[in-house]
Amino acid sequence: METSEVAYGRSDFVRGAKDIAKVAKKQVGKKMGRGVDKMTDEYTKRSYKRFEEEDDDEDYGGAPSSNNDGYYRNDSRANDDEGHSDSTEGHDEDDEIYEGEYQGIPRADSGKASGTDGATDAQAQQFRDLSAYESERRKDQDELAEQYETILQECGHGKFQWTLYFVLGLALMADGVEIFVVGFVLPSAEKDMCLSEPNKGMLGLIVYLGMMVGAFVWGCLADRIGRRQTLLISLSINSVFAFFSSFVQGYVSFLFCRLASGVGIGGSIPIVFSYYSEFLAQEKRGEHLSWLCMFWMIGGIYASAMAWAIIPHYGWSFQMGSAYQFHSWRVFVLVCALPSVAAISALTMMPESPRFFLENGKHDEAWMILKQVHDTNMRAKGYPERVFSVRHTMRCFTCVSVCRRTCLHSVWRNFQAVFSPEYRRTTYMMMAVWFSMSFSYYGLTVWFPDMIKYLQKQDYASRTKFFAKEKVEHVTFNFTLENQVHRQGEYFNDKFMNLKMRSMVFEDSLFEECYFEDITSSNTFFKNCTFIATLFYNTDLFKYRLVNCKLFNSTFLHNKEGCLLSDVSDENNAYMVYFVSFLGTLAVLPGNIVSALLMDKIGRLRMLAGSSVISCISCFFLSFGNSESAMIALLCLFGGISIASWNALDVLTVELYPSDKRTTAFGFLNALCKLAAVLGISIFTSFVGITKAVPILFASGALAVGSFLALKLPETRGQVLK
Repeated sequence: METSEVAYGRSDFVRGAKDIAKVAKKQVGKKMGRGVDKMTDEYTKRSYKRFEEEDDDEDYGGAPSSNNDGYYRNDSRANDDEGHSDSTEGHDEDDEIYEGEYQGIPRADSGKASGTDGATDAQAQQFRDLSAYESERRKDQDELAEQYETILQECGHGKFQWTLYFVLGLALMADGVEIFVVGFVLPSAEKDMCLSEPNKGMLGLIVYLGMMVGAFVWGCLADRIGRRQTLLISLSINSVFAFFSSFVQGYVSFLFCRLASGVGIGGSIPIVFSYYSEFLAQEKRGEHLSWLCMFWMIGGIYASAMAWAIIPHYGWSFQMGSAYQFHSWRVFVLVCALPSVAAISALTMMPESPRFFLENGKHDEAWMILKQVHDTNMRAKGYPERVFSVRHTMRCFTCVSVCRRTCLHSVWRNFQAVFSPEYRRTTYMMMAVWFSMSFSYYGLTVWFPDMIKYLQKQDYASRTKFFAKEKVEHVTFNFTLENQVHRQGEYFNDKFMNLKMRSMVFEDSLFEECYFEDITSSNTFFKNCTFIATLFYNTDLFKYRLVNCKLFNSTFLHNKEGCLLSDVSDENNAYMVYFVSFLGTLAVLPGNIVSALLMDKIGRLRMLAGSSVISCISCFFLSFGNSESAMIALLCLFGGISIASWNALDVLTVELYPSDKRTTAFGFLNALCKLAAVLGISIFTSFVGITKAVPILFASGALAVGSFLALKLPETRGQVLK
């Protein structure tokens, strides 16, 4: 194609750009590889601002463009529904030039005499062209980021951002609640559903597994179908299955509902931070994303307070026969679904991210949202007459073109792009930092309560009363028996009526003509005992509580069948579990405030590395925690310090990836975080009661590695969103 043949008033620069596009497209047809394919895909999304600035509208032979509140519109050049641009119009497959033709390189079939030298020169020229194109593409992306930053500066920061802050905060709060739900209901649910120790362990980990899947799936979809729509879907799944889990009776069905609920809420963290960041100007981003993290803490406080207020009230229950039971812990599960429902209701009134619309060629929709942000903020500040003018800043977006692919294909391509040469090193470093922090943080935060419970059991065992060779005749026991061990005792014509047995053990004892009525027991066993002419009426002393016992002429009548929720829980212990979780979550508040105020002043990397180092040092103090109060204090200290590193990591993840890959990358890294949490919890809890040295060394080592690798990441403070 000769230069003289392509006229019509277009500049040489525009014509050169179109030729480069043809070269890139032909290279795809020649199977040049995924690298070229990626660049051509990105090229269809590039900005033509520089091209338009060099050309007048008359050069295109069209009518002058019309303005609406300063917004540049030209329906013949930008189709909002399909996202086509000039760069793709009028190009037929049969009319394409071959590689290098516009550079004057002869065709292969007409210039065979040139031999290998011609082919080598053509290939070298092609790679030079692609290198120049890549440089130009990056320059275009930088210009788009700067232009969008200018738009956000004009929109200002005010009522709209604060409204969105509280709406997205509810979604983040729902995520915080989900972490605590299963841990709080397990002591009660295990009696309702006859849970064995392996089943309890699976129920504790299933939420993390669900959140791992959800983070990856919803994070990838949010880059394809939109942040708001994906968040609505994920929260809806969470609320529906959280509601069902309150009513289902069997262990398997409850396990499935909590898994599905975790899958739903898994999308909240990657989407919420990406969504909110795209409405924040550069100087506000680090601080306000850190403030947003406070809602996770509020979710933990909400769950602790509701558990404390609801679960111990066993009277808040009903049952229909022995088949259906609805106890107070199910009321708690139902209440914990409220933040997710509230987030859905509020989110329906919020718009989609304009950055997502611009990336997908929907320019009018993006402009209307940005105008809404501007007008809302200006009215709240007392400037309703201020006009939103973005004539130049929006022109660079009007020629963006979108490649239409299937959803699954787009998701997979986006995930692959996260590991492309441009982002590969960053992604691997972020994977290591996310994994090391999650492994240590979740491992320790679950290990702390287990250690407290272990210390409580040791203290309880130290207060056990022992009785040996006692003889008791014609005595009626109608009071609570607790934490006692009776050995080689003889009980004749004694009555045990309307009482509770807690942690009672009878060994090598004789019960003759005794009467047990309306007994509720917990951790109570009869070992190697003999029962003669004894009657058990309306008791829960099942045969599995009688270990190697002999029964002669003894009868069991109207036994309490099934695993009933027995009113034998120690209210002081329940108080401690909820109160410790409440304190541990509340201790995060100072760290949240400090990180929010300093995030934009000292930078993300210093905040991340510094907090990780201090957290690593604080781990060594765990060796001195030999009492319950000391362990609680150390839990609060560790939580307050480590939250700053989590806030910095969230902000850094948002800012390191471009808009079309942001939630994909965040979702993948958050999924890896949950996998590390499962590993950390499994490893750390296995050492409870054995040694404290191994968990402390694991946590300290992981935090040290994370803080070192964090310093290798690029600093994003003061940079606009890509």
